[in-house]
Amino acid sequence: MTTGTRLTAAQRSEEVLNAAITAFAEGGYAGTKTDEIARLAGVSQPYVIRLFGTKQHLFLAALHRVCDRIEKAFRAADDERTDRDAPPTEALRQLGRGYNVFLAERELLQVFMHGIASSSDPVIGDEVRARFGQIFALVRELTGAPLTEARRFIATGMLLTVMSAMQVAGPDAIPADWAEEILENLSTEGH
Repeated sequence: MTTGTRLTAAQRSEEVLNAAITAFAEGGYAGTKTDEIARLAGVSQPYVIRLFGTKQHLFLAALHRVCDRIEKAFRAADDERTDRDAPPTEALRQLGRGYNVFLAERELLQVFMHGIASSSDPVIGDEVRARFGQIFALVRELTGAPLTEARRFIATGMLLTVMSAMQVAGPDAIPADWAEEILENLSTEGH
C-alpha cells in the first residue's frame, strides 16, 4: 500500500486488484472475503465493492490479470528467440524457459488454479475456459507447433502449475526427491 500521497482512483483500483490476487491466491474464490482484500489494500470493504461491483467481478479481474501476465511472459520469451526458422520444438523450448517467470510469481499460478477449481460457477467457468483456450492458441501461434506438441507443452505447464501449488517447484520449493526427479527431466525437455 502506498502512503503519504493521495492516490488516484486508477492507482487505488490497481492496489485493490493486487491485494485481490494475493488474497485469492491464498484462499481461492470461495474462501476469500472482500473485507480481507480491503484490509490488504488499506481501503474499506464498501470501497472494494464500489470499484469492482461484486466479489465475482473482482475475481474475474484478478484472473484476467493473471492470464494477461502469462501471455505477456510467453510473448517475451518468444521475443528472445533468435532463430525464427528453428523447428517448433525449439520454439516451445524457448517458451518453456519463460515459465520460470510463473514459478517465481507463484501467486499467478495459484490464482489460475483457483480459477480452474471454481469453473463450476458458470460465469467463472466460461472465463477460465476462454482464457485457457487463448493461451493454448497463443502457444500454437508463437511456435507453429502441431497439436500434439502444443498439447504436451500445455500439459507439462499444468504439471508445473500443480507442483508449484504444492510448493515442490519454484524458488521456495520444499525439497522432495520425487519432485526433483520430475523437474530434472522437465528441464531437459525445455520447460
